[in-house]
Amino acid sequence: MDDNNVILNRELSWLRFNTRVLAQANKDLPLLERLKFIAIYCTNLDEFYMIRVAGLKSLYAAGVSVEGTMSPLEQLREIRSYLKKEQENLENAYKSIVKGLGAAGLHIKNYEDLSDAEKARADEYFKNYIWPVIVPIAVDSTHPFPHLNNLSFGIAVKLADSEHPEINKFGMVRISRVLPRFWDGKDGVYVPIESIVRNHMEDIFVGYKPVSSCAFRVTRNADMVIEEEEADDFMLILEQGLKTRRKGALVRLQIEQNGDPALLDFLNSHMHIFPKDIYEYDIPLTLGALWQIIGDKEFSHLLFSPYTPKTLPPFDSNTSMFEAIDKGDVLLFHPYESFDPVAQLIKEASKDPKVISIRMTLYRVEKNSNIVQALIDAANDGKQVTAMVELKARFDEENNLHWAKALENAGAHVVYGIAGFKVHAKLSQVIRQDGGKLKFYTHLGTGNYNGSSAKIYTDISYFTCRSDFERDTTTFFHILSGFNKNRRLNNLSMSPMQIKERIIDMIRAEAAQGKNGRIIAKMNALVDEDMIKELCEASSAGVQIDLIVRGICCLRPGVPGKSENIRVRSIIGKYLEHARILYFKHSKPAFYISSADWMPRNLERRLELMTPIYDSTLQNKLGEILRMQLGDNELAFELGSDGEYTPVAPGERRINAQEFFEIYMNKIFRSMKKGNDNDKVQILASKLLKES
Repeated sequence: MDDNNVILNRELSWLRFNTRVLAQANKDLPLLERLKFIAIYCTNLDEFYMIRVAGLKSLYAAGVSVEGTMSPLEQLREIRSYLKKEQENLENAYKSIVKGLGAAGLHIKNYEDLSDAEKARADEYFKNYIWPVIVPIAVDSTHPFPHLNNLSFGIAVKLADSEHPEINKFGMVRISRVLPRFWDGKDGVYVPIESIVRNHMEDIFVGYKPVSSCAFRVTRNADMVIEEEEADDFMLILEQGLKTRRKGALVRLQIEQNGDPALLDFLNSHMHIFPKDIYEYDIPLTLGALWQIIGDKEFSHLLFSPYTPKTLPPFDSNTSMFEAIDKGDVLLFHPYESFDPVAQLIKEASKDPKVISIRMTLYRVEKNSNIVQALIDAANDGKQVTAMVELKARFDEENNLHWAKALENAGAHVVYGIAGFKVHAKLSQVIRQDGGKLKFYTHLGTGNYNGSSAKIYTDISYFTCRSDFERDTTTFFHILSGFNKNRRLNNLSMSPMQIKERIIDMIRAEAAQGKNGRIIAKMNALVDEDMIKELCEASSAGVQIDLIVRGICCLRPGVPGKSENIRVRSIIGKYLEHARILYFKHSKPAFYISSADWMPRNLERRLELMTPIYDSTLQNKLGEILRMQLGDNELAFELGSDGEYTPVAPGERRINAQEFFEIYMNKIFRSMKKGNDNDKVQILASKLLKES
């Protein structure tokens, strides 16, 4: 691409993000932490192929292209070339980690490498647990090639008739998902399931001998197109859509390196996958399932020391959540500060006789959600409960369907969204009758109402009972549940009408200040070209701009005369950086949190919220979070004008922002345990941040 073009390709930017994830597997980290990043990398890549590559293939088939940009075919070629080159890095990283784990007493072995005693136990496991559930499949004139669901995993096999060795047949063994990915042989020994199955082919295909075999895995287009306007029953339409996901077009074949081309020919003669989308691996497939090994408690010493999220003032006592919020706004930084107060607010509201209404948006919740259970309890108790359950949250549709039905059965009013839009805002509102008046308690966040992800995602939670937010939050829920053409709020900003407009106004206000302008924006992704254009114009006016973008960034920094005053960094570490925090020096207020990334889908096709933070103490807290991450020289990568990311050069002092916040919260927690009152704790917190 033209070096003066400030727009980088979205798909290639995503690939570079996943490369930064893979880079963690080669860092000097505990061995199982490194293995985690292999699992994350492979899971990310699955989704990329299921959605992004599948989408490009559909665009190419339809002949769609946009003048002035890379065509779908050009993008597909670049993606394939990039991934083929990176495959060697993945394989080397995995082998290096496995070797290190072996030295530490945790072995990932193939069946043939086991001791005789271990083989005997593996044989027994095959007989009792594997053989009853695997599916042997013959493929010939009377046995058609089977349908393989998305991410199906199995073994292709070439067989010779025992009585007529010159006769070869082809078949496969489908490995059920009810089986663990690895057999746990105890004493730190794990064996890939396919390795055990491969060594028992004669027990599976009786009367035949295996000539050759190889593991394989298929990926299908998993995007669902739902015609909402034509749906009389959206839940029914979605359930049907989930079934069709299993039957999407095949887009990728992963296969074990084997050396017998006949097996690949056999598979692809039926699948018809483009040869460049076939990847042959020298390591096991389905490595997204490595969490089974990572979770082995006997080897927890090969992980980071566990960190326990802290519950700090004003939520650390037995005081009512409502009393604590009455005293002033509270802002939490997860996972360093516990997510428990968020759940506690809903739980307390469900039991409080003064609470008359609870309203909440639900995008991704865990399977055993105590928050949703509290909503069910509240509805059963006769409280007015309104839950916006986003059924279109990709890959969480089935879980959300389950909770939507449970809430409806309890008597809650369940809303499934607005046709044509996803609801991605993170908002809950509790209305409490106190002394004849209604009081509104609001929680606004950057992350989902999910206690599990809140332990590994960094996010912001904001609690308030500000009266100027009451009407906005009520209006937002009225928009969700009723016929309402209003798309504007007063103090909060809402997409698709307001967030982009207000951010652009604030960028332009900084541009008007020239060299005195200052912008810092932390988000997950920057794709929207209008936002990129405005940032570049502000840069040209002399505004200093720092962007902390974890994933995709389509803005090329450092282009003379266009983006030379823009710096872009990405932080990849123990926690997934998920918070969206915005700072505009001359705005009033200067700080905002948001559920929205700067992508067209978030700004134009979703209902999102952006929240101004007025309290000066909370502003300082957000400012210190940004300042610490801008100083990070251990987890951060910097985006260059060439579109490549390089690790930030180490300074005189090692600065790991995520580690710092753990230490910082631990010090405050210890101060609390010494009996210091809330004011002293806050003074210590401020002092520690300044010293940092």
